[in-house]
Amino acid sequence: MTEDVRVKICGLRSRAEVRAAAEAGASYVGLVFFPPSPRNMTIPDARWTLEDVPEGIARVALTVDADDETLDAIVGLERFDLLQLHGAETPERVAQVKSRYGLPVMKALGIAEPRHLGVIDSYAAVADQLLIDARPPRDATLPGGNGLAFDWRLIAGQDWDVPWMLAGGLTPENVGEAIRLTGARQVDVSSGVEERPGKKDLARMAAFVRAAHAAAVADA
Repeated sequence: MTEDVRVKICGLRSRAEVRAAAEAGASYVGLVFFPPSPRNMTIPDARWTLEDVPEGIARVALTVDADDETLDAIVGLERFDLLQLHGAETPERVAQVKSRYGLPVMKALGIAEPRHLGVIDSYAAVADQLLIDARPPRDATLPGGNGLAFDWRLIAGQDWDVPWMLAGGLTPENVGEAIRLTGARQVDVSSGVEERPGKKDLARMAAFVRAAHAAAVADA
């Protein structure tokens, strides 16, 4: 039987949203630490937001080109299981963060054309996981969460040495097709389950998880 799909819901901003994500069946809950984002979470608020996460659900801190001081404060909360680097961090910086904090690191990589696949192996050599996302437009103010998808056929049949997660423009309506085309065993969603930027729709979160799991069953 095909392995079930693991879902990450990112950009959560309240205990109610975190609780709803867990109840929906998410395997990861993500908080964003990036002030320009409408999903930004302050470091003091993050402590109580993640207070009631059930055991077995990974707590992810998303940062964008964060310096050591910022990462020190985030990791110092002792709330996170995984660091997600979503900026222009080099493979060397990924290795440095992993060594400094002793936490698994997931590196996000933007894809729009076949030539963008070339850098993935260098990150797979140092990261614990990869997040394959849509490459943001040049004028975008956010590196992710823009609701954009890429041509999923670009990574159909691809396999890397570490686990990877599909992101970029996923919704309850299209996640099944994305899983079937790419073979992804992990998927990430943020804007696709929102009422408005920064405000999650609890019903859409549940619908997304159901659709992802249904695609895994159909592929079995």
